[in-house]
Amino acid sequence: MFFPFAQVKPGTTRAKLARRSKHHRQTGQSSETNPKGGYPCRAALPTNQKLESDTLLEFDIKGLFDNIDHELLLRAVRKHVTCKWALLYIERWLKAPMEQDGNRIERNRGTPQGGMVSPILSNLFLHYTFDLWMKRTHPDLPWCRYADDGLVHCRTEQEAETLKAELLVRSTECHLEMHPTKTKIVYCKDDKRQGTYPNVAFDFLGYCFRPRAVWGSRSGRLFCGFTPAVSPSALKAMRAKIRDLHIRRQTQVTLTNIARSLNPLLRGWIEYYGRFAPSALYPMLRYVNQTLLAWAMRKFKRFRRHKIRASQFLQNLAQENANLLVHWQVGLTGTFA
Repeated sequence: MFFPFAQVKPGTTRAKLARRSKHHRQTGQSSETNPKGGYPCRAALPTNQKLESDTLLEFDIKGLFDNIDHELLLRAVRKHVTCKWALLYIERWLKAPMEQDGNRIERNRGTPQGGMVSPILSNLFLHYTFDLWMKRTHPDLPWCRYADDGLVHCRTEQEAETLKAELLVRSTECHLEMHPTKTKIVYCKDDKRQGTYPNVAFDFLGYCFRPRAVWGSRSGRLFCGFTPAVSPSALKAMRAKIRDLHIRRQTQVTLTNIARSLNPLLRGWIEYYGRFAPSALYPMLRYVNQTLLAWAMRKFKRFRRHKIRASQFLQNLAQENANLLVHWQVGLTGTFA
């Protein structure tokens, strides 16, 4: 299985995007920072590493934050925390009742979502539930975990089926439940693996891994590879974030003010999702340009009902003042029509 970063010629747009991202992932380790908050941690990104596995097991724990057993969690906490006052406050915080619709509800499981320490406690719980268990029972299988989502690379479909059954038993022992639809076996289909299986794609950390046409730098031709690119759900979320800024209606501000709001978002998206197949970001960047076009047609009277004029105005602006927006800086001026 390949997680390649296709080689590109220096000076091209793809090369510029490649230089702007220097993320790495450690195979066989969990990512225990920034779980489920903001951008996925950099250490969890896919890597250009060759793995000789045809099949992988994708797993997801259903309602992790709501179903963590307090007694098992506190046993794990006591292995690392010796301060009695800290242990007392952690236990009180976990078991503090909550009110819903005027009713007081006692809690004997789960960690409050949104709490500052909840991600740390949930990762600690899964460190003993999954991480150490995998190292003890399957030390030869590469795996990665990010919060309650994870992947295990298996050599055969039978091995993946066996591991899935074992993982179901393990989760039950720890009072957790595997998600019935998100836990599945995926076949890494490419030019060398041409079998027919129901699942040949999966999403992980905002990337979609599936068979794609890849340009071979050595062979000089296209071939089918199992590679990552930004997922459709991530693109949809990015467009929704741009839409929530209501740029089209902010005719009282200048383009510099808009750039000040857009650039932090665009910079993060390009550096993270541009790590692999940066061309998959083009639809989102084109949506940004179309949003700017709609804003210009609303703001300037001379561009109302003149879409072509407004488009030419922004194209000239992108060439003359490329440093204004992040995607213009790397040459992704795109189209405004």
